[in-house]
Amino acid sequence: MSVRSSPVTELPLAVPVAVVDLGTNSTRLLVAEVRGGEVRELDRRTTVTRLGQGVEATGRLADEAIGRVLEALGAYREAIDRLGAQTVVAVATSAMRDAENGPAFRDEIHERFGIDARTISGDEEARLTFLGVGSGRDPGPHTLVIDIGGGSTEYVTGRAGSEPDFHVSTRMGSVRFSERHLHADPPEHDELTLLGDDARGVLEVDVPGEVRAGVEHGIAVAGTATTLAAIDQELDPYDPEKVDGYRVNVAACERIVAQLAALPLAERRRVTGLHPDRAPTIVAGAVIMLESMRAFDLDEIEVSESDILHGAAIAAAARGN
Repeated sequence: MSVRSSPVTELPLAVPVAVVDLGTNSTRLLVAEVRGGEVRELDRRTTVTRLGQGVEATGRLADEAIGRVLEALGAYREAIDRLGAQTVVAVATSAMRDAENGPAFRDEIHERFGIDARTISGDEEARLTFLGVGSGRDPGPHTLVIDIGGGSTEYVTGRAGSEPDFHVSTRMGSVRFSERHLHADPPEHDELTLLGDDARGVLEVDVPGEVRAGVEHGIAVAGTATTLAAIDQELDPYDPEKVDGYRVNVAACERIVAQLAALPLAERRRVTGLHPDRAPTIVAGAVIMLESMRAFDLDEIEVSESDILHGAAIAAAARGN
């Protein structure tokens, strides 16, 4: 359990708020009390569901991926009810935005669980992530927040406690780029080279040079970043207290990329600090992280456990709904 403070004025009472994040690679839950500038976690869960499986090729959510998400949501609904969360916010990101059958799946979620999943734009995803990361921080240096998801990666810059001054949602992510580039097991050198070239190309096109040059500090959120921090520390079991605030430097990221890319999937699943379900997509995620650090000329990146879940909870509490 952890406490996050925020400069936003929230509900007058500490009414539990639940946030569900229907991501491309994972389905996540945060139940928290938001009051007096603090976000107090009551429950937090992550299930790797790979909702974006095959969307890059087919344009549709796969039946087996939908089934995995529905199973996770059944357990989450029980936790939400047990903790008495009266406000439930669900955000759907890249996979739902891109999939032809995304609207039908949102309807099914509402019918089964009474949860209204709102498909948010990449811009809104970036704003909520920045709000969550910035909660409780001093304004500090001009900061980049990187959110590597399964189907998209968001880059947001600004100072904590203020609105972002730049944000972009790119069409690259750990699932999307794994399916696009990595076909051999383990990945071949040429595949990794093309993946890195693709990531650099996206960054050069989508993030202006003056934005990259103006960043003084970097913070990374979500599963790729927290996994890299866990691998670097060889954490078993995973410890969020040791991950939050941990700094991964470029040399460590290069080493981890080389280590993971050299292993076939079966062996990669056994790497200390890596959840086995993230093994299929972690190589692409780690390469995206490394190329991002290089593009912004960052010697190291701070890893944060606060992300879009916290931002959505703060926003919901501020609205009072």
